[in-house]
Amino acid sequence: MSKNGCFGEWVVVPPETVGIPSKAVLNFIDELEYAGLCMHGFVMVRYGKVFAEAYYAPFHADFPHRMFSISKSFTSVAIGLLQEEGKLSINDRICDYFPDKLPAGGVHPYIAKTTIRDMLRMASPHKSTTYKLMQCDDWVKTFFHVEPVRYPGTSFVYDTSASHVLAALVERLSGMSLLDYLKIKVLDKLGCTGEFRWLTDPVGVSMGGSGLICTLRDVTRFALMCMNDGAYNGQQIVPRDYIREATSKQIDTCLQYNIEERQGYGYQFWRCRNNGFAMYGMGGQLAICLPDYDFILTTIADNQGIPNGVQGIYAALWNNILPHLKENKGSISVDKKNAEMLAERISKLEVKPVEGSKKSAKVSEINGRRYILAPNQMGISECRLEFGKDEGTLYYTNETGSHQISFGIGHMKQQIFPDINLLSITSAAWVDENTLHLRSYIIDELPGNVNMSLTFMDNTVTIAMKRIAEDALKRYEGFASGEWETV
Repeated sequence: MSKNGCFGEWVVVPPETVGIPSKAVLNFIDELEYAGLCMHGFVMVRYGKVFAEAYYAPFHADFPHRMFSISKSFTSVAIGLLQEEGKLSINDRICDYFPDKLPAGGVHPYIAKTTIRDMLRMASPHKSTTYKLMQCDDWVKTFFHVEPVRYPGTSFVYDTSASHVLAALVERLSGMSLLDYLKIKVLDKLGCTGEFRWLTDPVGVSMGGSGLICTLRDVTRFALMCMNDGAYNGQQIVPRDYIREATSKQIDTCLQYNIEERQGYGYQFWRCRNNGFAMYGMGGQLAICLPDYDFILTTIADNQGIPNGVQGIYAALWNNILPHLKENKGSISVDKKNAEMLAERISKLEVKPVEGSKKSAKVSEINGRRYILAPNQMGISECRLEFGKDEGTLYYTNETGSHQISFGIGHMKQQIFPDINLLSITSAAWVDENTLHLRSYIIDELPGNVNMSLTFMDNTVTIAMKRIAEDALKRYEGFASGEWETV
């Protein structure tokens, strides 16, 4: 492991300085692109030195990104700190801390037996996240009211409501928000930027399982502290024994779908191959730590809806970087040509626009025409397209009013996405003479995307939409057809 465990000033050194050829990083980028992954950024660290950092425009080093379930690892560290303070033991029963949340008729015996440790290692008695099974603004309460299905501590089932209750426990015992507690105890000591937010449930409890928003650099700092047994810059910030337990295998995960997820689970940390552990958030938020090689890869991405998307990031790491880690060379000669190619490649990375033709003869026929749509599940009553030189705008009316989505043709266009009022980037292209493919990526606090095709035949239009972003974009899924308005 790194002797220093800190970055000091954030400086990127040549990969060869830490024994990795620049060509290997280029190959890593190529494999991610070939796999069709939607990356937002990555950082690679070895021997405590950053040797590769890249962002895909419009993302950048200071961009606060939703980290989803990486949040769980931060919450786990807060629990470990409270244990060090003597305010809890992870062997305590969770019900003892929330008597006000228990059912009036008595709590189920399985829940009554559940310990904090059971919850940390995803061995709660529930079959899934309880606040998605019970309509209630108080998400903590749902954990104690939803009927459990198994003895606690017996088998692994991913339950984000357990992480949420742990966050509530931190707030209850510390007397402050989860984020404020972590800032005082950890984040300020790591030299983090302060570009932190933490989303809350409807009653104001921090979403300990998925609500963290911060920069990739700060996740990297946190990961380095974890890989160094809780130490950073010569200071023991988090208890060594707790971090070692948290990042070690505490329960088997043999029923998981992906091979990386079958390597076991600690206390809100995943195990992975090559004797590593990881913080893992939906869509490709990752902090992969390989202590045997003193190496960390952190990523931000939006691979929701891409089969094997997260596993593709692991594959690119194993295929292109791991072989050089195994050679364990302290430094190698700088490959000037490939180093220059890598620098240029990184400077030009961007979220890829939709592939297809920039032109169609159909444009002159449909430009500005108003289409009246038959009743449809999306509630869109009318639409029209207007085209410029290398961009366009989709105008439409749905149940919430009149909206517009502007798009680049061959490039991304940034805007606030309608209905949800979150930042997005959008592009479009003609996939054939009659069909325009338009795709919007939400890049704000709820990363996701909307894909739509608009097919024009004679005087008709058919719209098909698919969305990937939980329930926030439920209006943007389905089909609609209609005809242009006759004057």
